[in-house]
Amino acid sequence: MGFLLPVLFALFAASSNALGTVLQRRASLTVPQSEGFRLGLVLDLLRRPVWLGGILAVIAAGAGQAAALATGPLALVQPLFVLELPLALLISSVLARSPLPHTLWLAVAGVVAGLGIVLAAAAPTGNRTQVPFGRWVLALVACAAAVAALAAAGLRRPPGRMRAGCLGAATAVCYAITAALMKSAVHTLDDGGAGAFLTAWQTYAFALTGVCALLLLGHAMQGGPLVASQPALTLGDAGVGIALGVLLYEEHLRAHWWLVPQFLGLAVICAGVLALARVATPPDTGTP
Repeated sequence: MGFLLPVLFALFAASSNALGTVLQRRASLTVPQSEGFRLGLVLDLLRRPVWLGGILAVIAAGAGQAAALATGPLALVQPLFVLELPLALLISSVLARSPLPHTLWLAVAGVVAGLGIVLAAAAPTGNRTQVPFGRWVLALVACAAAVAALAAAGLRRPPGRMRAGCLGAATAVCYAITAALMKSAVHTLDDGGAGAFLTAWQTYAFALTGVCALLLLGHAMQGGPLVASQPALTLGDAGVGIALGVLLYEEHLRAHWWLVPQFLGLAVICAGVLALARVATPPDTGTP
């Protein structure tokens, strides 16, 4: 059960996030295109029921993710969010009543198979609950710098794949550091109760980074096609999440000859993601 529970919770969270992404994408296409970073975009979106449905799905995903992080390592939970991309495209095709081409099904199968290979070979272990403050400072500074650079690069581009990709990658870094902070806050809740949770700085830090991620996601969804923003979002979230799990929580991945199947699985995932990006997208995921 030590492996099964976090996987089940993470799969639920990934499915809910995929649904939330599709609904938020649909809502973002109904507001005027913005050339820069506009705080009022979220206020415009909040007046749309589809966006609110997406927010509810994201909240459900957050609950599932918190449960997954409380029961398993960050390096196990975050890679499972790679499944958001195929799930988002599958959900989008159902909502658009547009059947998926066979090449897309093969790409989806490749992502799933590659993820299974990577996780089976890496076998992430470790569930440390406390992280020295000095490590948090370094991680937060590095992630903030990456988010600022990616967001600035994206906002300098006109609407399209590059803009959506950069903003999706910035959102991914926010999601990963939010998950790392959430893991610490959830363990604080488990160990010290509600009082300790409400007085822990990690609680307010993950709330702040989560809001930043939500704001960036809205601009990423509006900035270009889903198949540009979603690969950067899901792969970036998984990659940064693994790095934070190893560097902050001292989680362990199998090395030596186990690196061979890990790299093989990673190559299969990347091939599947690139194939998904090349396949014609469902009607509601195109560039506005």
